[in-house]
Amino acid sequence: MSDNQVNKLITDFLEYLEIEKNRSQATIKNYDFYLRRFVALTKVTSPANITNDLVRSYRLQLNRLPNKEPDQVLKKKTQNYHMIALRAFLKYLAKRDIKTLVAEKIELAKQEDRQVEWLEGSELDELLEAPMRPMTVVETRHGVSLQQSLVKLRDKAILELLFSTGLRVSELAKLKIADVNLKRDEFSVRGKGSKIRVVFLSNQAKYWLQQYLTKRRDVSPYMFVAHDRAKSGREEHDAAPLTSRSIERLVEKYAKLAGIMKKITPHTLRHSFATDLLRNGADIRSVQSMLGHASITTTQIYTHITDQRLKEIYQKFHKPA
Repeated sequence: MSDNQVNKLITDFLEYLEIEKNRSQATIKNYDFYLRRFVALTKVTSPANITNDLVRSYRLQLNRLPNKEPDQVLKKKTQNYHMIALRAFLKYLAKRDIKTLVAEKIELAKQEDRQVEWLEGSELDELLEAPMRPMTVVETRHGVSLQQSLVKLRDKAILELLFSTGLRVSELAKLKIADVNLKRDEFSVRGKGSKIRVVFLSNQAKYWLQQYLTKRRDVSPYMFVAHDRAKSGREEHDAAPLTSRSIERLVEKYAKLAGIMKKITPHTLRHSFATDLLRNGADIRSVQSMLGHASITTTQIYTHITDQRLKEIYQKFHKPA
């Protein structure tokens, strides 16, 4: 084994995540970064030297590390990501009977409650209608090309699908036409951790998907593709799938067109999806399943909705003399 046993074991651990645990490359890359930073800051070389005192010293260093923004330190959430990676590494060492700190001794820092942005009814309606808004005078004068019309249909279908299903933007970007059976109102999607869940299509989402796919002339297997490739000399059949960033940009564009001043992302539509379910009486466990959250604690960021319903119930039924 090399002089730095910990670095060698980290490499083994990352390979274990790739092969045995089938973790995504993004997850492996993040764990690699967090664990190498641990070694760099603590100068630890042997697993036996990973102690409570060493970890405490490391946490202090993390808490004082500068962030990207001037005069700011790493957020507690980011610090916790470092500790989650370290805890997973220690569990791996225990599995291999390598003497080191017990993983359960590592506690995560308490984080501030997460703020959830969602769209109210009128804002949501304005956003969903934005792609199909009436043509401007300039557009009417010059005419709208078939390609522009197709882009409008595509964007309308994207917005409707995001709100109908609560899909993550990465899940939407990877979606293929064969994945979605429009004769049914549901389909399966592979989310984080390669977990498969069922999502459901509203009539609106299904209608606009059909409209969009009917007008498509390319042979790309992906559900949502770029239709402006002709500008760069590429043929229509070479249409590339939209990236997550492209989808984020189009959501931002339509939010501005709809006159919504706050920052809107695809995740805002996911929040709106969950908020709508809870407001209409869905229980939080069902919402957890539909969002694909591994833990109920993640879904509990929506307690502002259940708290509001409790208040309404209190006001309706509590009648003190």
